[in-house]
Amino acid sequence: MSDWDFLHDMHNEGFSPEQIADAAACGYNPWEHGDWDNIEEFIDDEAGWDSDSEPKNPTTLELWKLLDELVETARNYFEVTGRHLPIYGELGELYGEAKYGIKRHKPYTRGSDGKLGNDFVEIKTISPFKSNNGVLVKRAGNFSKLLIVKISKDFEFKAKMLDRKSFGKGTGKHIKAKWSE
Repeated sequence: MSDWDFLHDMHNEGFSPEQIADAAACGYNPWEHGDWDNIEEFIDDEAGWDSDSEPKNPTTLELWKLLDELVETARNYFEVTGRHLPIYGELGELYGEAKYGIKRHKPYTRGSDGKLGNDFVEIKTISPFKSNNGVLVKRAGNFSKLLIVKISKDFEFKAKMLDRKSFGKGTGKHIKAKWSE
């Protein structure tokens, strides 16, 4: 059984496409665990988005080339099949590594996705098929920065780095970081 089978179960149980997309973004069904009521929302404005995708560091040129190849594959797959490849989280992390110089942890490391200087960074990706402009983050995670990467329907990347301090201290298990566009 796949780690993502719960998404099919959610569909069969009548959850909305937006609820299923939110569950896919956080990796589990918050409605099933009763956690959805324990989410605090952080709202930010559009300021601070970084959409410049030019390499800043020549040492990341290989990463940029790889990212371009993977994006082209995802775009072609969608054009031919009308379906999205389950690759967007990896694309967001690769973008963070190439653009910001984040050194990613080994796969399945809990608490954060990588390190930038002395800061642990959690990377969340908003995929082209997601209907809202927010991400769900576990408050218990070991990170001091949150990088949100948004991939548009045209496969263009935008990113925003937020300090964890800007979320404030709360009691909820999750934070939904959200802003308007």
